[in-house]
Parts: sequence; C-alpha cells; structure tokens
Amino acid sequence: MAEPRAEAPRLVSVPVVRDPRGALAVIDCAFTDFNIQRVYFLYDVDSNSARGSHAHRDLRQLIVAASGSFRVSLDDGSGNYSEFEMRDPQTALVVPPGHWRRIYDFSHGSVCLVLASEQYNEADYIRDYDEFLSWKRS
Repeated sequence: MAEPRAEAPRLVSVPVVRDPRGALAVIDCAFTDFNIQRVYFLYDVDSNSARGSHAHRDLRQLIVAASGSFRVSLDDGSGNYSEFEMRDPQTALVVPPGHWRRIYDFSHGSVCLVLASEQYNEADYIRDYDEFLSWKRS
C-alpha cells in the first residue's frame, strides 16, 4: 500500500464583500481548516532581505499579501518545490506543516500577514535545512 501523500500547499480565495465604500475581506476559523491561535505580520522588509528560512513540524499557516507583493518558496524535502507570487489580498496561501519556507522579494510598502494554527513554540521550528531533510526522511 502506498504511503499517504503529504498535504500540498495551495492558494485559496479569500471571501470579500464589496460595496461603494470599498472591500472587506474576511478570514476566520470557518474559512481556515484550523483554529487561528496567532496572527503576525512582516513589514518594512528590505527588498534584498528574506524571512522565514525554516520549517514547522506541526504549525499550519495562511499567508496573505495584505499590501504590496512578495514571493514564497516552499520545499517539501522530497524534491517538490513550489513558488508563489503573493500580490492580491483576495488570495491566501495555505502552508501545511513539513515545508521549508522562504519569503523574499518584498516590494516597497508590502505587508505579509500570517495566521497560524499554534502559539509560538520554538520546539516546532526546524531552522537548519539538513536537519529538516533528516526529519523528513525519518
């Protein structure tokens, strides 16, 4: 019997309500497949800088370009790479656990909004790529 395939990252459409005053995007627990335990955002990131460069053992994330644009590269440790250009606040990226992630190429004024399934827990982070590959093989 084949092993179950790890969940793949995917883009999802954020529900938006529009009227003459503008747009209201709504992300809540009914929209995500996890309870939101933490929200943080990256901003004032230099265009030549990268954030992330780590993986999570259990944490699930939803990433949104609240303003501007940036790129997210994901590696599942088995040769499958994905790259996403985030530029539309109506599109969110679902990042399952077990993916090495790197966020880079930030435009001026960009805001990367992240909704996470867990509170901060250093033990959930894998910050060394070789350790990540070893963990994925185990």
